Amino acid sequence: MEATTTRRAHAMPFGTEIRPDGVLFRLWAPGAHSVDLALEQGDGGCLLAPMDANGDGWYRLLAPRAGPGSLYRFRIDGGLLVPDPVSRCQLTDVHGPSLVVDPRSFPWRDGSWPGRPWEEAVIYELHPGAFAPDGRFAGVIDRLDYLAGLGVTAIELMPVADFPGGRNWGYDGALLFAPDRTYGAPDDLKALVQAAHARGLMVLLDVVYNHFGPEGNYLHVYARDAFFDESRHTPWGAAINFDGALSATVRRFFVDNALYWLEEFHVDGLRLDAVHAILDDSSPHILEEIAHAVRHGPGRDRPIHLVLENDGNEARYLRRDPTDACRLYDAQWNDDLHHCCHVLFTGETEGYYADYAARPLDLLGRCLAEGFAYQGETSRYRGGRPRGEPSRDLAPTAFVSFLQNHDQIGNRAFGDRLGLLAPEPLRLLAAALVLLAPAPPLLFMGEEFGATTPFLYFCDFGPDLADQVRDGRRREFGRFPRFAEAGARELIPDPNDLETFRRSCLDWRQAESDAGRRTLRFYRRLLEIRRREIVPRLGGLRPGGAGYARFGGGGLQVRWPLAAGWLEVMVNFSARPLPRAGEGRGRVLYALPALDGGGNLAELRPWSIVWRLVPEEVDADEG
Repeated sequence: MEATTTRRAHAMPFGTEIRPDGVLFRLWAPGAHSVDLALEQGDGGCLLAPMDANGDGWYRLLAPRAGPGSLYRFRIDGGLLVPDPVSRCQLTDVHGPSLVVDPRSFPWRDGSWPGRPWEEAVIYELHPGAFAPDGRFAGVIDRLDYLAGLGVTAIELMPVADFPGGRNWGYDGALLFAPDRTYGAPDDLKALVQAAHARGLMVLLDVVYNHFGPEGNYLHVYARDAFFDESRHTPWGAAINFDGALSATVRRFFVDNALYWLEEFHVDGLRLDAVHAILDDSSPHILEEIAHAVRHGPGRDRPIHLVLENDGNEARYLRRDPTDACRLYDAQWNDDLHHCCHVLFTGETEGYYADYAARPLDLLGRCLAEGFAYQGETSRYRGGRPRGEPSRDLAPTAFVSFLQNHDQIGNRAFGDRLGLLAPEPLRLLAAALVLLAPAPPLLFMGEEFGATTPFLYFCDFGPDLADQVRDGRRREFGRFPRFAEAGARELIPDPNDLETFRRSCLDWRQAESDAGRRTLRFYRRLLEIRRREIVPRLGGLRPGGAGYARFGGGGLQVRWPLAAGWLEVMVNFSARPLPRAGEGRGRVLYALPALDGGGNLAELRPWSIVWRLVPEEVDADEG
């Protein structure tokens, strides 16, 4: 990395702007009659100054006595004091004063960081508070060498936006521009990004644009129906107003949030949470507006990667332009693939797993070859409604594959990982399938050493809300037969209990156990094979040409066409040997269990997998 120092800041119409003659404060409050700036003084007092109403709901004031380090709030209609919704930092919590931050004070020295192409992505999802022993950004820095040595190329931080209390799993953010102080100051997050870049690691950040957390957001007080649409609802309450009256400013708020993290914190990409819960009937859709702003902004100068979580399986957001460059979003989390694997390896068929229960192996083959399992077919779980769009013509790299993530663990009643639901041989088989497939893989923290610590939903709300969250979560699980009885529901951990969070923190001693070391070696070997054999060939993948076939009852074969030849996987998901006629030609990349000395593929052992490169002259149907 070069030693040249760079100063970075994202300019936006909201919040604070440091000027030579003071600080300009700006608040959009179309539902307020008056707004005062409340500057805290060193003696504990508060200096109140009326802000100028500039029309369209905007209030502004240049305060000559303010500067970096000043604490401030806004007083609405002479009463309630609220933090800045675009606060860069909260010294205490979401209800307290905001801190004026000079974003240009951090000395960036990663100006030579070129970024990395999406095809190289091996993503490691982590929760900053539960990953490292100290629960801070600095603790993540201490583990970066470990992650780079594992074969990871990108860390994905679960949301860091300021949340109420001292702990939260991340999806209850109230102030979307302020990294929560539980993890460190804004400069600590910047230091983490810079340290990651120094080790060749990308940093992706999870952001939530479909709702705010239930405590600590005051936009409803002074923006009222301009920011929220009470006529439409999401699972978390009133929908955000992306397409109604005054929605232009609301949209700008979220567009700027995306650009803020990319420009001011120099992260390499964003993962947008549950975009199917974003309600927007306008054109362009807010997802398109965000992507265009990124592609024509920071994305002009370096690789920026945008990833969706989208239960709607809307392939249109993932299509490339005629030059095969990313137009909107690089990829989507492939929940379908996870659900197929989960049904195969655990036998669970409740809830959304019901859609995969009848033919998980066929749907898994379709996921590997075509992307989505549901490409417009009706979904039983969703009341017979169609789900998804055709995805066969998309590149395999338009999907992120995983066996575990925060959702699929944290949304279980007891936060149990795959390690507690399936035996080790099946977990290793599944890992060998996901880690060597063309789609970029994602690991959830601790998966690489077989962590058995749960990852539960945890939070730290005030007493009244805490009771509602605990009782509401237990009621939700009452839909499942095993929790039909009240006594069974009482066993579900209370999200607000400090012990619930402590149990969710990684136990790094497991990585040093015999089983942990063995699993780590396994993951490192597979990721090295991926780096050496798979990634260099991804540029030659021909979209739309992959296919899959069933054989022998429990066998699955998938082939992806390369610039020359085929990448092939054969898996036996049954407890008996399966004949595979003809040994065929090709080079074996990996086999589990290991093949005999002759590399015989005439028979696949029970619960086995073989990856190989097949020459072009070998017929695609030949084994």
